[in-house]
Parts: sequence; structure tokens; C-alpha cells
Amino acid sequence: MAKRKAFPLRIDPALFAAIERLAAAELRSANAEVEILLREALKARGIKLDPPKPVRRGRPPKE
Repeated sequence: MAKRKAFPLRIDPALFAAIERLAAAELRSANAEVEILLREALKARGIKLDPPKPVRRGRPPKE
């Protein structure tokens, strides 16, 4: 599975509260909502990205 980049984000508390409300309405985490908003913004500017890979859930395969 591809690694995800973690980084700190300084954001206005009112903006983050709005993101949390939007995320709750969509049944997502705030982190997932920020990623979706960023992808939509890049798409609107004409920047193409590979589609996100689905997250593997459950137990890891036996070796």
C-alpha cells in the first residue's frame, strides 16, 4: 500500500469547524474531507491526479 504523507496544518479554527461540519454530513473524518477538498480544487484548476487507491481493511494476509 502506498505511504501517506503526514504534515502539520495550521488552519483558522472557524474554517476547521466548517470542514468538520461538512465531514460529519458526509460521514467522513475531517482529514478525509480536507483531502477530498484539495483533490476537487486541483481538478478545478485542470491538474490531473491518479485516482486514490482504496484503503485495505481487515487483517493482513498470512505470510
